[in-house]
Amino acid sequence: MNAMHGPGVGSSIPLDSKRQAILGYARKAFVSDGYAATRIEPIAREAGVSTATLYALFGGKAQLFSAVIEDAARDFARQMAGVRTTGGDARQQLISFAEAYADFMSAPFVRAVFRLVMAERPRFQAVARRFFDQGQATFGATLIGILKAQSKTGALRPIARPSWAAGHLMGMLEHPVFFVPLVTGDEIKVRRTNAEIVEDAVDTFLTRYGA
Repeated sequence: MNAMHGPGVGSSIPLDSKRQAILGYARKAFVSDGYAATRIEPIAREAGVSTATLYALFGGKAQLFSAVIEDAARDFARQMAGVRTTGGDARQQLISFAEAYADFMSAPFVRAVFRLVMAERPRFQAVARRFFDQGQATFGATLIGILKAQSKTGALRPIARPSWAAGHLMGMLEHPVFFVPLVTGDEIKVRRTNAEIVEDAVDTFLTRYGA
């Protein structure tokens, strides 16, 4: 067996392990080099599989890119699933959510994947849409649950459209921790810390929706 190409389809390494190894190295390549400059052969070599195995599992670069973005979305969903509220009053629960959301959205890797998806959106419209919708829906559902529960207790005013209210809070967090660095570049540091952004956003939110 050629050491340059690693184990092939007949290798004893489980296909699922091969698939995950390919996805991991492909994600790094697409994020660092972009879609056009990424080549299949180095990914296969880094993953320790033959190019024939890679093509057998993914079909080609376009299918591999789609699989990478869908895998990243699942990875993000697993991280999002860890966002759970703590006990306490409405402000404490909102702070808990907002801290987790701000930390997630401010991660450089998250921005890198979003940049990649946006750059290739015209070519991979359906993949990009699923990626964005899944992220918003998962975090949004968690926050909407908090808002409905706190409205029932009387800690928040009755909210006719919880999804709009959730979007209001998430938007106040997204702008400084995600969109500003996304546009200006990771080398431009936001002046406020995540903790300060969270405090301001939650206090502004409670001014409007607090009982």
